[in-house]
Amino acid sequence: RFNLLFMKIVILGAGRIGGSLARNLSNNDYQVTIVDEDKTRLSNLEDKLDIMTVDGHASTLHTLKKCGLDESTIVIAVTSNDEVNIIACQIAKNVFDVKKTICRFKDDSYIDQLNVFGEGVIDIPISPENEVTSHLINLIKHPGAGQIEDFADGKVKLVSVKAKKKGKLVGRELRGIKDDMPEVDAFIPSIYRKGKPFIPSGETIIKENDEIYFISSESNIGSIVDEFRDHEDTYSRIMIVGGGKVGFSLAKDLEKSYNVKLIDSNTEKCASLSRDLDKTIVLNGSATDESLLKSENISNIDIFCALTNDDETNVMSSLLAKKMGAKKTMIILNNPSYLGLVPGFIDIYIAPYRLTVSSVLQDLRDSDVSQDVILKMDTGAEAIEGVVHANEYTSSLFGSPIKEVPMPEGCSIGAVVRHGELLMPSSSVELSLNDRLIVFVSDKKMVHEVEALFRSN
Repeated sequence: RFNLLFMKIVILGAGRIGGSLARNLSNNDYQVTIVDEDKTRLSNLEDKLDIMTVDGHASTLHTLKKCGLDESTIVIAVTSNDEVNIIACQIAKNVFDVKKTICRFKDDSYIDQLNVFGEGVIDIPISPENEVTSHLINLIKHPGAGQIEDFADGKVKLVSVKAKKKGKLVGRELRGIKDDMPEVDAFIPSIYRKGKPFIPSGETIIKENDEIYFISSESNIGSIVDEFRDHEDTYSRIMIVGGGKVGFSLAKDLEKSYNVKLIDSNTEKCASLSRDLDKTIVLNGSATDESLLKSENISNIDIFCALTNDDETNVMSSLLAKKMGAKKTMIILNNPSYLGLVPGFIDIYIAPYRLTVSSVLQDLRDSDVSQDVILKMDTGAEAIEGVVHANEYTSSLFGSPIKEVPMPEGCSIGAVVRHGELLMPSSSVELSLNDRLIVFVSDKKMVHEVEALFRSN
């Protein structure tokens, strides 16, 4: 296990994103300091984590001085204010010459003009809204999937699907997937049963409500999902709540192929949306107005997407839509504790802070990891993609079958990408230099051991 305590991380903002980052990084042996004006937030984090807290405004020289910034520090600016994040990064670079700045933007128009803030001031910009939109599009285009993550520049997909009673494979051995679809390449690195993960074998018998993670290419997703769920009808009618950046981007992308309606409570915003969207029907009103939903035939809606910045609006409108006959609900949710109050009514939720934490983690790795996706915030399951280098750990493994590469307990290699080609980890595939591996890790504490594969000497 590599000791990372030499790497100083200063997180600006102790909200949901900053707090999640502090938990993840302190648990991975980084030396973490977190800054916020909210003393209650800071003391809650200090009680639970081995971190330092600084009370103050994130973009003042006085506060940043108290953090002890220097050339070895990485600053992660994730306050809820874009301008505060930008100014903090400018001070950190220009005054303290920090090693790296990572800056979160709510408004991604800033990302197109980073040099305006100074050459090299912001090393890594992140915009969770773009990722949220692409996740929603993926899930709408692949009915039945619960989570879809891209790897190897989109060539490889990691997909989760919950097994339903009518699925062909329920009650059968997992190897049956090969009998049913001999031409389809797929690998299943993990199954969650009653919330606990295990690495399956061909003899594993699939049970109803098993959450299966599989790896394959884009073209195979639909047919593999059908093995576990019976055939899912394709969607055609979408209702979106919230005309902000995510709602607008989603409507713009989907309106070419779907019948889309968008509801927003702001009259001026609705006028602007009507001008900028071509086929989407824009409605001014409240998504919790029962008469509005009824008049817009909510019972015929295939997917109801609640994408406002307000968790309560998203949850309540989804509950109402589901009660009135909408087939499926997808929402943005920043506080997952709401889910415990409404089991079964919300089919899919996307937490923007999870995507932000994933983005930051991959930029902090000291190995050749190009993708690091947190799959479950509660259990710490991750999937990482990295390039295999020659080092003291890997030198004896080259030429060994991929299946025999030693992995920590609860970890499994899900796929190999070699010269752009997707290979499943069968006994005939041997480990080679520069292989790109996608590894499923059920516990984040194991990530450092897995990373040994991806370190240069």
